[in-house]
Amino acid sequence: GRLRSAMATTTEAAKRSPTEFLKAVTGRPVVVKLNTGVDYKGVLACLDGYMNIAMEQTEEYVNGQLKNMYGDAFIRGNNVLYISTVSAKKR
Repeated sequence: GRLRSAMATTTEAAKRSPTEFLKAVTGRPVVVKLNTGVDYKGVLACLDGYMNIAMEQTEEYVNGQLKNMYGDAFIRGNNVLYISTVSAKKR
């Protein structure tokens, strides 16, 4: 009934598994937030089962301010708090 129709209107992202999400965002711009609070913005090149991440066109942000620009970057998975798609409303 109503519950099923309400569930059918959930966003596509909510229906995906983490693996499907990560496959979908590979090759796209992402934000990777570390446990330290530092953000890395760039293109997700690839990642493994340990959440080790390779990025391209990487920018490092500390307290919201651009600190460094890297070409390719590797982030060790145990430092990662989350991976997010880049929001259109930011910058």
